[in-house]
Amino acid sequence: MTSTLAVRRLRRGTAAARFALAAYLLFVGFTVWLPATVSSKVTGLVGIMSAWVARTGMASFEQSAVVLEVLANVALFIPLGLLLPIAWPRLRVWGATVAGGLLSVLIEVVQAFLPSRVPALSDVLANTTGTFLGAGLACLLLTAVSAGLRRVPDPSRR
Repeated sequence: MTSTLAVRRLRRGTAAARFALAAYLLFVGFTVWLPATVSSKVTGLVGIMSAWVARTGMASFEQSAVVLEVLANVALFIPLGLLLPIAWPRLRVWGATVAGGLLSVLIEVVQAFLPSRVPALSDVLANTTGTFLGAGLACLLLTAVSAGLRRVPDPSRR
């Protein structure tokens, strides 16, 4: 593959990642800043799963709700960590993790001023962990893709 073609493909991937990141950020903003009564209808999966766990007798509703809420916060920020290094290739794991942590702090600060929301340090920690996991995955994927691009022969040189 010619280096020009590889660069064009990487640029298309970067543009697609930036578009996906913008859509993701709109979704996150919509989800975390809705009034709690409305957002529970949008994100009620934690409650549904906690009720199921309680019915099975594995843990109480309260215990499972706490664990599932943390896991949901981690999962919510994995896409951010995945998309940031792809959208901005010079941004590595730590840069993406810091960006995710700062976004999470911003979310919690805004929630402090919303009457039906309660900010929590545990959310910042879980969100930052999710960003870190996603960024690590992105760096592994980018390494594999760039290694694959180097191995593909240039068809114009045959």
